[in-house]
Order: sequence, then C-alpha cells, then structure tokens
Amino acid sequence: MAISRRRFIVLGTNASFGGLLVYTMRGIVSPPSTPAADAQAGDANSDYRVEDHDWAYVIDTAKCIGCGRCARACKRENNISPHPEYNRTWIERYTFTDDGEVHVDSPEAGINGFYGEELPEEARGKKITKSFFVPKICNQCDVSPCVQVCPVGASFKTADGAVLVHKDRCIGCRYCIQACPYGSRYLDPDERVADKCTWCYHRITKGMLPACVEACPVGARIFGDLRDPESEVSKTLAERRVHVLKPELGTKPQIAYLNLDSAVQ
Repeated sequence: MAISRRRFIVLGTNASFGGLLVYTMRGIVSPPSTPAADAQAGDANSDYRVEDHDWAYVIDTAKCIGCGRCARACKRENNISPHPEYNRTWIERYTFTDDGEVHVDSPEAGINGFYGEELPEEARGKKITKSFFVPKICNQCDVSPCVQVCPVGASFKTADGAVLVHKDRCIGCRYCIQACPYGSRYLDPDERVADKCTWCYHRITKGMLPACVEACPVGARIFGDLRDPESEVSKTLAERRVHVLKPELGTKPQIAYLNLDSAVQ
C-alpha cells in the first residue's frame, strides 16, 4: 500500500530508528518552493511580491486595556479552537503588590477580558501598587529556534519577516513548540500540526491589517511596512524607545514593545 511522504515520516519517528530517520530526511526534504509558500497563506494575493515588503509590529502596553477583543478577533479570523489553551495571541495581567511581589495571570488567555476577574489568589488582600496588561504573540524571531529545530523544513522564515508553518510538511513532532522560549506555539488539536501567529499572512498580503490590530479599540497594536517611511510603525520605531522580550537569548524578536516594564518576561 502506498503512503504519503508525510505519513512515512510520521511512522518513522515512531519507530525505534525514528530519530536517525528524521535527521536523514532533514537533508532530503527541500524547503518550501517559494518564500511565501502556501503555509497558512494559500489565499494570499497572487500579485504579492514578498521581497518588496518588510513587516514590523509594535505593542504599546501603556494603551492596552485588557478587553480581549484582539484575542477573540484572532480566533474568529483564523478558525482557532475556542478552548483558551489554544491561542495565537493572548493577554497577561501584571499585578504588583507592596511586598515587592509581581503576580502574573491570564484567565482564559484574556479572551473574555479582565473586567470582573478576581486578582490572583496570592495578591488578594494586599495593597496593589500598579497593574497593567501585556499582549503576547509570536515574536517572529529573526534567529528563530523553531525554524532551526524543525527536522523537515516545515517552519520557515519569509523574506518579508514572517515565520510560518507549512502544514503539509509538519509531522507534529512538537520540537518547535518545545524550542520556542516565548510559549507562542501549540499543537492544533484537529490537524495535529504546529500552529502560531502568522500576522494574519493571508490578510497582509492583500493590503489588510492583522485581525488583532484591526480589532484593538485603543490603538495598542501597530503594524506596517518598514519599506514605507511614512507608515506609523516606521515612525514609531524611528522616534520612540522600544524593547523586546528576552533579548539576552539572541533570537532577535521582531515584535517591539513600547512602555515595557522590566518585570515582563
């Protein structure tokens, strides 16, 4: 009985010699044929020229109100499982108390907002000194651990700055999920392949904004093309002081933050 290459690789990884087979196949399987292959972007604009763009994303934590509209919009747009453990974007709440402790929570990934949500148990009854929200998404790292560890070339970086997953190539080994230091990847419960934020690649290749950016009511999320010096994201990065998460890891995250507190990881 004939089996597909993807099925063959999956069977191989489950065999006693699976590790050797995957390593060997890594040298055999070629990378996606085009920089913006059909990895979660099959309906991209056919006239889109990947080499003509350099996308960038900035998040302003001082503006975020923790409403959860971004996370809900992402799930709707990308047909993500409704369960809170599967998210391409989520919101964390940072609560500081007068004993010097920092308490971080994200009830249901912030999908339904934080209004009426109780503080983390360990913070209750203490004096709150400050609190704020931090949206999180895939950092689209320039030096991507997820791309480096993928044994079959399913994870790859495009010339316009996005890190994508070629679902037809992914074997669901979870190596990339374990390698991501930002917790940005998960295994799709239905397709059993790795999934993550793509900046709504199917939208931006048609001149649209990512769903989360469009849904934000306070402008906390800024997205645009660095090739356009007049774009808001270009001016923000040129004129404002920004920070990235875990810079010491050397992954060179392409998601920049305004007003990022040093306690945020």
